[in-house]
Order: sequence, then C-alpha cells, then structure tokens
Amino acid sequence: MLTTNPYDDDKLREECGVFGVSATDGAAALVALGLHALQHRGQEAAGITTFDGAHFHTHRAMGHVAGNFDRDDVIRALPGTVACGHVRYSTTGETALRNVQPLYAELSTGGFAIAHNGNISNAMRLRRELVRRGSIFQSTSDTETIIHLVATSNYRTLLDRFIDALKQVEGAYSLIVMTPEGMIACRDPLGIRPLVMGKLGDAVIFASETVALDVVGATFVRAVEPGELVIVQGSEIRSIRPFAPMAARPCIFEWVYFSRPDSIVDDHSVYSVRKAIGAQLAIESPVDADLVIPVPDSGTPAAIGYAQQSGIPFELGIIRSHYVGRTFISPGDKVRHLGVKLKHNANRALIKGKRVILVDDSIVRGTTSLKIVQMMREAGAAEVHMRIASPPTRHSCFYGVDTPERAKLLAAKLDLGGMTGFIHADSLNFISIDGLYKALGEAKRADIRPKYCDACFTGDYPTTLTDHDEGAEVDQFAMLAERVI
Repeated sequence: MLTTNPYDDDKLREECGVFGVSATDGAAALVALGLHALQHRGQEAAGITTFDGAHFHTHRAMGHVAGNFDRDDVIRALPGTVACGHVRYSTTGETALRNVQPLYAELSTGGFAIAHNGNISNAMRLRRELVRRGSIFQSTSDTETIIHLVATSNYRTLLDRFIDALKQVEGAYSLIVMTPEGMIACRDPLGIRPLVMGKLGDAVIFASETVALDVVGATFVRAVEPGELVIVQGSEIRSIRPFAPMAARPCIFEWVYFSRPDSIVDDHSVYSVRKAIGAQLAIESPVDADLVIPVPDSGTPAAIGYAQQSGIPFELGIIRSHYVGRTFISPGDKVRHLGVKLKHNANRALIKGKRVILVDDSIVRGTTSLKIVQMMREAGAAEVHMRIASPPTRHSCFYGVDTPERAKLLAAKLDLGGMTGFIHADSLNFISIDGLYKALGEAKRADIRPKYCDACFTGDYPTTLTDHDEGAEVDQFAMLAERVI
C-alpha cells in the first residue's frame, strides 16, 4: 500500500476538530457542514451525536465526513436540536470505531457525550487508578478518562463533577460536552488548543476554527477563553471560570500550519500571519535566486510573503492534483515510485535552468524535503534552496499533535549543515523563534514567560508531563500506543 500524498505524510498533524450546536432544528445537518470545514484537522474518522429532548443518537464512521454524513438516511437518524461532532486523526496504534468520537456514556445523571481536541498528558496514570477502583474502559482513548472521572466524582451536580474531573487532568483540551441539561464548551487553563463561539439566529455554535462558522453562515462572537466553561441551556448562556488564572499559552503551530488560512485564531488572520512569516524569513535568510516556489498547499502563503519581501517572482513550480485517492495498491517498487508523482509533479518548463527557492511550513523527518529537492533536480533546476516558515522542530508534542519520537525528528539529530546535506539542498534555513514571534506582532520570545506554546521548537513545555516523565510504557490498556483525540 502506498500513500499518494507523500508530502503531507511527513507533516505534523493536528489530531482532531470539534463542532457543536445548540437550540436549532436540523442540528445534525448543521454539524455535518461544520465538520466538512474542519476536515483538514482529522481525516481518519468522523462522528455526530444529537439529543432530541429524550434520547441521544449517535453515528460514527471511519473515513471522511463526505460519504458518511452526506446521506439523507444518516441525517434523518440523528434527530434533535442539540448536536456535536468530531473529526479525528489518530497516531500509531489501534484504529477502531470504538475510539471514534463523540464518546458517549450513560451516567447516573443521564447521557453524557464528549468531543475532545487535545491530549491528556497524565491519562495513563489516571486510567490505572480508575481501573483499580473498578472502572471498565471501552476504548483506548485518553478522552474516556474524563468520562470515568465524572462518573466517579463525589460531587452532587453534573457540572461540579465535570469541573472536578477537569481539575485532575493535565495537558491540553478543548471540549464540547452534551448532557440532558444542555451543552458545555471549555478550554484548558492555558488555552493550548483553539475553540470559538458563534451565533446563527438563536442557535449557539462552538467550533475549533472560525472557518467552520463561516461555512454554516454563523456570526463569530468570540473565542472561548482559556480556563472558561460556557454553559448553554436553551436560550440561556452563562460563563464560569473555575480554575486559577494562568497566562495563556496557545499553540503557535496553529498559525504555522494547523488552521485553515481563512480562519481567525485569537484575533490573528492565519493567512496574514503566514505571509508575515514568509516576509520575515526573506529578511532573515535571503538568497539570490530566480523563483520562489511553494510546497503545496501549506507553504503557499509564506511563499507569497517571501516573494513580495524579496522581489523574486512567485511561481507554482509544483503542481498538485486534488483528484487522487488517498492510497492505491502497487505491485512493485517501480510502479510504487511512479505513484508518488500522481499527487505532486514538477512544472518542468518553468523550473529548468532556474535557481529556485522552495518554501515549506516545516521539516519533521526530512523525507518530504528530500523528495521535493530531488524532484526539482530531476526537473533541471540549476540550484535548489529551501526556506522553512517555522524554527527547527526538535521536540515532540504532548498536547494533541501527532509528532514522531524525538529520535526521529531530523532537527533533533542533525545541525543545520547536516540537515542541508540530508535533503541534498544547496542551502537550507529556518525562521528564527524571535522572527516567528515578530510575525505574530510580538517583539520577541520572552524566555521567562513566552506568549505561546512553542515547545516543539524550544522544549519549553507549559505543563507537567506525568506519563512521559514517569517513562510510562505501553501496558495492557495500550494507552501510549493509541494517543487518540
């Protein structure tokens, strides 16, 4: 089996997106539209849960939103005026329907559905304690830990139980929860993962990104604040902040790669920030060349910024096909190699004899960059220079991003010269961490209290990492193997 998306396979992946709506007819159809807009955040599976005032209804499926939720019979089987949905991308380990969200359970207080973007960094320790106390887990997802913490809490009301559960978890979470009493949306106290609120008539909508609000015709109201719980019960909306105030540390990679360019994240246009990153990269790492070429599609805004700042023409030197299925079966290595070009191909007539600058958002393992440089050489490029719109990724993420083990990160193993040699480029440079902050309107990274979570670049993790620090290994629960969210 060969992936026909060889360039995307070496990317860091945001592992899911969430969308919820309260107080509107046809809630399931609205959620399906919202999930379409968030498909880039998770392409392995999708699910929707609804509540009709008496019963919860759920449909979960492997694969994309299209094909699973574009069918009238599926939507008709999800009645109700309240609904939440989830698109999922898992890392290594089991890929199974039991891990597809929203997860649902019958608690003593009634039905409880939860959709989660993030990662609980002490989930293994909590899970062991819960199992010792008698909990029976039905999935290998860290999200299920929250359900059991709510179920076993000694507090009386469901809201107090939920808050009690959240105070026991570490890491990152943006959650949408459905109960018979209403909907709850919340972010962790550091606001690592994004979550926004909008309105569509009387309906209240929550989503991972503003683009999902745009798609359903909703008006953006505001971001859910770090540490905030927004509770929607019918037409009533109230907000509580049960956690001690903390300086927020949202994930800086949302602007570099994860979010769609047409989204607004914490009052910053993602597209504008990416162009600013490219411009700053041109200032920091100029090179005499003929063309600036984006690595499609994520490198395009930064490449535009680089070209505008440098005065070097922007051109589409790599053409991407959007009509190729994800995989195909290859009978041999020769056909396997040719299959790589189904997704991306060099614009040979443009490139031949030219000195080119390739702009990409990141380098992870380096295998992507190696293939792209080779493609440019085979197309006749005189020189191939690579510029990266993020600092070197030297550390793994534990907050809801699929990152290889640190030993597999190219920048953790090699210095700049070694990386340049590995990808066979004439030159390679990354934007500096201070340059990245400058593109976001910050003077520089403040080492004492940085404004963003940039741990994948700096190793400065904003929370404790209990499971990692304890050297937890895969056990009978397979939690480490299945870091799914």
